[in-house]
Amino acid sequence: MNKLRFRSGQVHLRKVRVDAQTVIEAGDLVWLDTDDAKPASAFSWTTNLATTQGNFAAKFLGVAHQPSAAGETAPISVDVSPDSVYEFDVATATYEIGTPLGPDESSSALMNQKLETCVASSAIARAAEYSPTTSTLRVTFASAYHTSSANVNAAIG
Repeated sequence: MNKLRFRSGQVHLRKVRVDAQTVIEAGDLVWLDTDDAKPASAFSWTTNLATTQGNFAAKFLGVAHQPSAAGETAPISVDVSPDSVYEFDVATATYEIGTPLGPDESSSALMNQKLETCVASSAIARAAEYSPTTSTLRVTFASAYHTSSANVNAAIG
């Protein structure tokens, strides 16, 4: 799919390792599994969507800027910036500026490149614009690994 839809703002790229069996596409939401980046779809499902989104937010790294095919182990660049704006697919709805968003789900698995409204404590993103009845939306992200992020897990110590 490789749909990296960066639109504006300051990007903060970090090089992150990837396991050989992990496949990541540019534009995927990725999380840190000990010391390796993995796509949202590889995150363990727990109880229900709200619980899984909350657990994912605690490990959310950012948006992959480079793909990693099966068998590749070279580090990829991941944007952890709270200042960059992306256009992401979203569940069709009306969004206000600041609407909290988490990964959408399909068959009890998080989706790599689609968001939906969630409770603020489980959010990894916020709507960066008002948009009536839309299926794509400009958003900003809150990495758990950037100390200027609004993610409650981003504090050091």
